[in-house]
Amino acid sequence: MNQIIQQDMEYMYQSQIELWELLRDKTVLITGAYGMLPSYMVYMLIYLNEKKHDYNVQIITIVRNSEKLRARFGDFIDRSYFHVIQEDVCQPISYEGKIDYIIHGASPASSQYYDVNPTGVFMPNILGTYYTLELAKEKNVKGYLFFSSGEIYGQINKDIIYESDCGIIDPTDIRSCYGEGKRAGETMCKCYQHQYGIKTYMVRPCHTYGPTMDLKNDSRVFAEFVSNIVNHQNIQMKSDGTATRIFCYIADAVLGYFNVLLRGVPGEAYNVANEDGRCSIRELAEMLCKLYPEEHLKVVFAQHENNYLENQHKIHPLYSTQKLRKLGWTPSFSIEDGFKRTIESFR
Repeated sequence: MNQIIQQDMEYMYQSQIELWELLRDKTVLITGAYGMLPSYMVYMLIYLNEKKHDYNVQIITIVRNSEKLRARFGDFIDRSYFHVIQEDVCQPISYEGKIDYIIHGASPASSQYYDVNPTGVFMPNILGTYYTLELAKEKNVKGYLFFSSGEIYGQINKDIIYESDCGIIDPTDIRSCYGEGKRAGETMCKCYQHQYGIKTYMVRPCHTYGPTMDLKNDSRVFAEFVSNIVNHQNIQMKSDGTATRIFCYIADAVLGYFNVLLRGVPGEAYNVANEDGRCSIRELAEMLCKLYPEEHLKVVFAQHENNYLENQHKIHPLYSTQKLRKLGWTPSFSIEDGFKRTIESFR
């Protein structure tokens, strides 16, 4: 846990100290635990145990590759409170002990996989959701959190998107393997909440960035920009840069996820975004270069790889976070501060 991550954990803890009391002596199962977003939730649970000592949160991780888990969390996985289940989430899950909360975050998000492994993108949101919901039903959990996505909104002609909005997704477009999978996962969560009384909650993150990004394998444009800056390189632009996106720093986002899981309304979905974090791709690239003027970096244009499936939504609407703010959440990091922290965490 590097210095930036530790500071982020302290920020989240101090922001809502009373929230963490709800996790005292609880057992939390997390799928995709070494992934970008779920891993920050794991780090927060580790922080509660290591830095605050008396929270006694039991952490159960389901991963396909325990070596990647150790690479992410180091010796923390040898702690008595840290439990590892190495198996595919798309298979039935067996666990004998109690489980209080389940967080289902296993799902490839990088667009490079949409073309080369669309079934690998789709199935964790279908079979993985089914098997984790079955486990939630068996254990009578206090809460089940599903990582959805803003992709579920599809093509929509609105300036501000609310959780009740629904746009068009073309099911025959291979890029829809992600958005359609997330839509189906949300519907499954709602079914289990309605039929079995499972307290399911869905979060719809915008473009989230932070220290746990995989700069070697993440083809998303903002990850490539961060990689360029970390490696003291000019930023490679693969489009005209006019498309806009909504960005949210991971510490703000993860605080939102915990608020939804612990304080949300069962069966409801919540946008998780920083409404002040909208900018064009070119503006982002130029801003990142300006963070380090002494390096004299600049934006240059380059061709993209054949397997890169670009998001065709040029002007991205704002995500309304009214529902999430009613739970007591508010973002704190500006886009400049968040990306500066992200870059520094890799240096």
